Amino acid sequence: MNGPRKQTGFGGMLYLLGLILAGVYFTFASVQGDYGLFHRIRIEAEAEDLRAEREKLMAEIAILENKTRRISDQYLDLDLLDEQARDVLGLVRADEVVLR
Repeated sequence: MNGPRKQTGFGGMLYLLGLILAGVYFTFASVQGDYGLFHRIRIEAEAEDLRAEREKLMAEIAILENKTRRISDQYLDLDLLDEQARDVLGLVRADEVVLR
């Protein structure tokens, strides 16, 4: 009654095509996707830039803290006070000549 079954190969070819398409999709997603390789490289570069900026800002903060301490009531640096008065307020001493 039932003789040998004849396979057309269409289902197998469709299965193989589906596997290839899935492989291509996952490969593309692993390189270009939200969690892909290129996105990770971009984030690491941005993190390095932010670390460098943080170090620069920390050095600037240290300089400003030093100046603040030098002008404070506990420790008054007269040279710095004189420099700031000249720079910010435009003050000069009576015995100085100003050239413009």
